[in-house]
Parts: sequence; C-alpha cells; structure tokens
Amino acid sequence: MDMVISAGSTRITPLVSPTITIPRKCISVSSGLNDDTVAPGMGFGTHPHDNMEIITLVMEGTLEHKDSMGNQGVINAGEIQVMSAGTGITHSEFNNSKDEQLKLFQIWVYPNKRNVEPRYDQIKLNPADRNNKLQQVVSPHPGKEGVWIYQDATFFLGNFDEGLDVSFSLQKKNNGVYIFIIEGRADVEGQILDRRDGYGISETDAINIKIEQKTEILIMEVPMG
Repeated sequence: MDMVISAGSTRITPLVSPTITIPRKCISVSSGLNDDTVAPGMGFGTHPHDNMEIITLVMEGTLEHKDSMGNQGVINAGEIQVMSAGTGITHSEFNNSKDEQLKLFQIWVYPNKRNVEPRYDQIKLNPADRNNKLQQVVSPHPGKEGVWIYQDATFFLGNFDEGLDVSFSLQKKNNGVYIFIIEGRADVEGQILDRRDGYGISETDAINIKIEQKTEILIMEVPMG
C-alpha cells in the first residue's frame, strides 16, 4: 500500500507554512508533520497538549521555548527537541530572532503508553553523520542515537549526492515508512518525489531510493496499528 502526499494541499496559517497530514491508512500512529516558517518575533502562545509525542527539528534560525515543566531556552538550527506530553503540559514557541525567519519541522506521534509523566529533551545533531548515509535522530529506546519517544518508531535524516542508490531496510516487520523530501529530488520505488513531497509505504521489508539530484531526506518508520 502506498500514497503520495504533496505539500500543496495542506493547512496554512498566518504564521506557518503547510502542515502535512499523514494518512492514517498509510502510517497509522503518526498524526502529522508540520513544515513551519515563522516570521521574526512571531510564534505560538501558550497552549496545551496531552498524550502526544512531539518532535521538533530546527532547520534554520532559533526557536524560543517555554513550558509548564519549567523548561525555558532556545533550540538552535541543527538541534532536535522532543516532548512527551503525557498527562498534560502547556508550552509556547516563538521565533527568537527579531530579524530572521525560523524554519522547522514538527512531527506529532501518538504514544504507545498513555498518561506518562511529561518529559523534555533536546540534543545537538552532527550533520557530518548524515553525509551520504542515514543518521538516526529518533529512537524508541533511551540511550540510543538521537532522542527517544514512547512509540516503536525510528526516524532518520540523510544528505545524499546526486546519482547515489540508497537502500532502506525496515527495523521491524509490519511497520510502515513515510519518506519526506526536504530538498532535492528522488525516485522512491519508481515514484518521483520533489521538494516537500511525501510518500507513505507499507507491506514491505525494504525500500530502494535513487537520488536524482542532491537531496536532503527524512525517513520515518512507525507501526501500522
């Protein structure tokens, strides 16, 4: 089963660019992937969440964060933040700069354990670790590479040169995969994907990707049920 999603048919608000809703029949535990561009000094005031894993990748600029757990600070470009909302949190997010845009991806995943104690983590990623290879950035296990979440899900980032063939083997049988092209162009199992296109695939053990031009890619493997 597969489905292609283009970023062109998604929700747009005054502060952010498209939100890509991942089809439930494709990738069942992923709620959505927000592709946000936030103007200088703008953002999202204090708002609540519960029983959701929220992963934020800052691609450009700086994100100011404050939450009800007592965390307050800045997430810089190249860093990843995770929150397990659990029994409930409130938080706010703003562009920390008065002059430059903030660009980020925010991914929402339903947890496999409800009503946990809310938690927060933030780490810096080494971009060299994804040059022509996949870098694990989200894991289901504490202590593994990247941040961890309450879900049997694994996310990867990769930067690949034109002409390379990339093979991705699923970590677990019966999982599904959502492939998102951040920049560039790639052939995923015969389907051409351009910048900001997404492709959901299930009922497979491995995926072949042909890099048509220099490409930055996000791969999310999650359970189907």
